[in-house]
Amino acid sequence: MFLSMNWICDFVDLSGLDKVKLINQFSLSTAEVENEIFYKGSDISGIVVAEIKSVVDHPDSKKLHLLQVDIGESELVDVVCGAPNVRVGMKTAFAKLGAKIGEITITPRELAGYTSNGMCCSEAEVGISDDHSGIMEITDDVALGTDLKDIYEIDDIVFEVDNKSLTNRPDLWGHYGIAREFAALAGRPLKTPEMDDLSKYDELPKVDMKIEDSLCQRYSCLQFENINRNVSPVNMRIRLFYCGMRAINFLADLTNYLMLELGQPMHAFDSRKVGKIRIKRFDKPFKFTTLDEVERDIDENTLMICNDNTPVAIAGIMGGLDSEIVEDTTTLTLESATFDSVSIRKSSVRLGHRTDASQRYEKSLDPEITVPAIARFVQLLKQYDNGVKVVSSLTDEYAYKYDKVVLEFDKAFVDKYTGIEISNDTIVKTLNDLGFKVKIGHNLIENALASHGVTSENPKFTVEVPSWRATKDVTIKADIIEEITRIYGYDNFEIHTTRSPLYPVRPDDVKRDEEKIKDMLVKRYNLHEVHSYVWQYADEQKKIGIPVEENIKLSGATNPNIETIRRSLIPTQLCQVNSNVGYAPEFGIFEIGRAALGVDENNLVIEKKNLAVTLYSKVKDMKTLYFELRDILATITDDLKHKELNFVELKAAHSYEHPINLNTIVLDGAEIGRIGIVHPVVSKKIDKKANIVFAEIDVKKFADVKNDSIAYSEPSKFPPMTYDLSLELKHDTLFAELKEAWKGVADDILKGTKIVDTYDTETIHSITIRFEFGSNERTLESSEVQEIMDKIIANLEQIGAKLRTI
Repeated sequence: MFLSMNWICDFVDLSGLDKVKLINQFSLSTAEVENEIFYKGSDISGIVVAEIKSVVDHPDSKKLHLLQVDIGESELVDVVCGAPNVRVGMKTAFAKLGAKIGEITITPRELAGYTSNGMCCSEAEVGISDDHSGIMEITDDVALGTDLKDIYEIDDIVFEVDNKSLTNRPDLWGHYGIAREFAALAGRPLKTPEMDDLSKYDELPKVDMKIEDSLCQRYSCLQFENINRNVSPVNMRIRLFYCGMRAINFLADLTNYLMLELGQPMHAFDSRKVGKIRIKRFDKPFKFTTLDEVERDIDENTLMICNDNTPVAIAGIMGGLDSEIVEDTTTLTLESATFDSVSIRKSSVRLGHRTDASQRYEKSLDPEITVPAIARFVQLLKQYDNGVKVVSSLTDEYAYKYDKVVLEFDKAFVDKYTGIEISNDTIVKTLNDLGFKVKIGHNLIENALASHGVTSENPKFTVEVPSWRATKDVTIKADIIEEITRIYGYDNFEIHTTRSPLYPVRPDDVKRDEEKIKDMLVKRYNLHEVHSYVWQYADEQKKIGIPVEENIKLSGATNPNIETIRRSLIPTQLCQVNSNVGYAPEFGIFEIGRAALGVDENNLVIEKKNLAVTLYSKVKDMKTLYFELRDILATITDDLKHKELNFVELKAAHSYEHPINLNTIVLDGAEIGRIGIVHPVVSKKIDKKANIVFAEIDVKKFADVKNDSIAYSEPSKFPPMTYDLSLELKHDTLFAELKEAWKGVADDILKGTKIVDTYDTETIHSITIRFEFGSNERTLESSEVQEIMDKIIANLEQIGAKLRTI
């Protein structure tokens, strides 16, 4: 939001103060100001009021005119001008020789054979609007030769406030609220805007108006006749332009002006088209054309302003095309209202249309300001169009009132939260300057002591929050502390070391395992950690052939591409892989993120935190890559839990999973996740030459598995003995099944087993297992080891594994 210091100075005298310094102070205390401050008018000079005395068409050009203009000096000035609206007697803005417009200095210039000794300027060239259709027309009664800056507010300091920092401050969406902050910061009094006395119209008939829906909190209106002015005053147009709005017509500009001044959106209806105002919703959807000539779909949840049963405006968002102010409008019905903020927000999201008005209504505007805004409107309307006539009394229906907020605290509370000494007088003055009503010593004893000059060391404060801060902003005592300290100045706090006791916090098991897993994946395996949102990216998934799986959805999502919450992190990671295939011939990514598996019996989301790992390679074959991922998981589990992982065949349930190469990951008897290969259809859409594998583990289930203690054994001084078996197996045989063959067989001397080789052809699936034997008491004999191996071989044959013959 752009703000004008000229406008702010209407309400607080900042003369003699460094305005830029105040803006920076405002940024520190109230709301973030963007980096650039605009010095409007600083780049122009030497532009004066001139009158066109003669107009002759250029003999060799259809567009150019030869003018003589009077700039208040002894001789007329010859000028060549191509504007289409030039005429004799017209007053305009004229840049004299030596004038500056931006980086251009006006000098005599030859144009089509004639010398132009200056330039007639458009409003766009002067920098006060974007209108460059013709030269500026000056209708005010001013002397020729008068510098334009002496009659119009061209010189100004404009700064921009980040709208996000105003979310909880509905009172700061207008210059008057900003001026209140500057007044408090500068220690200057705040001036009240001039307003018309609306009570003098009480005897006039009321407007036929009725609130028929509780979403309208307050609706105030007034009617006028005999409106003759169509073009807004120059200074009004300048302020609107500097603050990012374009001039439309006098009545539309005036409502916009009041919105930027007081923060209260207003709407002007042509009274010929609105006679019976009703505020309500409709039972059935319908089409409605707004002022921007866009036909919009209105549903049964959207609040409408109606002429009886005919909609004329979307409440709080935009008026209708059929009731707009036009050039021949002379009668006006003025609306000043407040609506339920949540309703306005939802309606603007549904319509996909946010306006300056809806942005303010979404912030919970103060209903108390609707009538003062009308009074201010009447004051300005009469000031600039003195023939206007008010033809109704103020019609005001106040359906919803916010509760009055009164907070009580003592000086000790302030001292505790601020950590510094702020005097009672400073506390009272600060709060009063911001519009709060403050009383000190709310009990009889303290009041009696105060009357005798005895003050309490810990006085109590009773603070009544002003209505414009009570809609949602200031609700608890801590909010008052913020008000006091921000105006006092955070930069005025003394820096000292806190004396608060600090206690070590032991992280929970899940968090501890998360951090260790991340460290291992990054430091040991050089994987890249990624971060993503919790929804399924429909467009991105479609590119790689993964449909959006049905799940819970975001309520009121503005983008259907991101409305469905994900059930797994793997589709998200495959989209990320697809976006980075050109990064390197192989890489791995991981994320510990959240997914949702629908809702439980209490209609609460079943939320899971999962570890997802995806490996991509154009270099390694699928088998190598798959076992690399398996080894990563096994190593993490061994390091953190000192246990082995097991794998059980799993049937594919998702479109991106390979129908065969998919396994459940089992740890200590609990199913904690899955590991698999990406479906060939999906893999080819990502990269035809690459192999992709993935794994996903439930972090909480992993953390819930208890750590095994590490068992230490003394190395044997006797030589070990190894025995290798090469076995032919069925393709669906699992290593866990083979382990049953030697389970309980010579556990005292069989120290371990491991796979040392694999061999696969179309007809043969073979592995070589190494058995390690040893004893701490004696040297083993070959015969006893062979006896044990004979038993193991017999057990293996019973489960379909036989010795491979060469």
